[in-house]
Amino acid sequence: MRLKRSHTLTDWDPEDVEAWNNGGSAIARRNLIWSVLAEHVGFSVWSLWSVMVLFMPTDVYGISLGDKFLIGAVATLAGSLLRLPYTMATSRFGGRNWTVFSAAVLIVPVVATIVLLANPGQPLWMYLVVAALTGVGGGNFASSMTNINNFYPQRLKGWALGLNAGGGNLGVPAVQLLGLLVIAWAGNREPYWVCAFYLVALVIAAVGAALFMDNVDGPGVDLQAMRAAVRNKHTWVIALLYIGTFGSFIGFSFAFGQMLAVNFRDQGQSAADASLHAAQIAFIGPLLGSISRVYGGKLADRFGGSVVTLLVFVGMIGAGVILLAGSGSIGIAVVGFIILFLLSGMGNGSVYKMIPSIFDAASRSLPLDEAGRTAYSRSMSGAVIGIAGAVGGLGGVGINLVLRQSYSASGTATAAFVVFAVFYAIAALVTWRVYLVVPKDAPAVSDPAPAASAKLGS
Repeated sequence: MRLKRSHTLTDWDPEDVEAWNNGGSAIARRNLIWSVLAEHVGFSVWSLWSVMVLFMPTDVYGISLGDKFLIGAVATLAGSLLRLPYTMATSRFGGRNWTVFSAAVLIVPVVATIVLLANPGQPLWMYLVVAALTGVGGGNFASSMTNINNFYPQRLKGWALGLNAGGGNLGVPAVQLLGLLVIAWAGNREPYWVCAFYLVALVIAAVGAALFMDNVDGPGVDLQAMRAAVRNKHTWVIALLYIGTFGSFIGFSFAFGQMLAVNFRDQGQSAADASLHAAQIAFIGPLLGSISRVYGGKLADRFGGSVVTLLVFVGMIGAGVILLAGSGSIGIAVVGFIILFLLSGMGNGSVYKMIPSIFDAASRSLPLDEAGRTAYSRSMSGAVIGIAGAVGGLGGVGINLVLRQSYSASGTATAAFVVFAVFYAIAALVTWRVYLVVPKDAPAVSDPAPAASAKLGS
């Protein structure tokens, strides 16, 4: 292993135990720390408008509740779509170089947000454009995960990738908690303090990545595996399930605060008080959802990803029923959404745990030696993780659009809750039918989703 002056590692092999123990682990840890920081700030910028809308009274900005849901949908859409090119960017430009760029470029939408909110009364399209620019931060997840995957040996990848993903997800409640502090301190007319904090954080992330991170010489993203993954039906089944789990997490992260603010205003509170009370609660859901992701993965290790995913969707149906039964009650709404956040976080972990199990089972039916099966499983799993991450985020777009339509049509979210519950029921049925029903002619395997081995060859 050699480190060039350009911060590029050559002959990097994390599986070399001697090299790992003689400095390799320290290099990987240093890159992980700065990767987590950059991804965390990226998630916060992606979620920035979930907080900014609390600083936008309708009578001042002329932006309706439906418009605010649309703003959230546009930010979510941009962040989701960018995950595919970001997955391949680290191989093309280098992990260090791309981390520096991906952090520095987010300064543009944060500054644009300050300018836009300082001048109320602008047309809706301007808010949508700036929201789309903040969505660039959502792509950081894909590039960060791809990059860190290069640094750690197989025996430690689960821990490293889990820490990287969890640290990024925590950027959502972090920006919402900061918004709460600003509203409590300066009121709901000075969102600039939130943006100013992230300008500083982005500079720190970019400079830190430039000084302390490294590029890795070696093979890039396997485009052949990406093409094979696109043609494999299980890629799209997993993507559907991830729409229900991660899509719910990111979609409700954008919408929860707005819905609470509406409920508080319906009780006669002023816009400022409603925003403050909504902010005091809204960050709790994404925080718990980020933490529960780790435990979803651990439960999947023990009981199988498909079993945990099925139970998650059954629980989410129950949470939807709670929201329907308690329509109009803030207390019941908070309980229902907290359950949804906890379960969606667990589902994020369990669905991602299913991916390597499915393709490991598939590899056993191929005419390959053990090394070939391992390579197939790793390449296909990596490709599907990138595709599912991109498609899954589109669920957040759907949630905001469905909520927008529900409020526009009836003034409540009741119709939206019905749609969500039906989708979770479909996802539960798909999980059960595809991964838990064992065909009579299916060979026995040690995979938590035994049906996969019989089906993946098609």
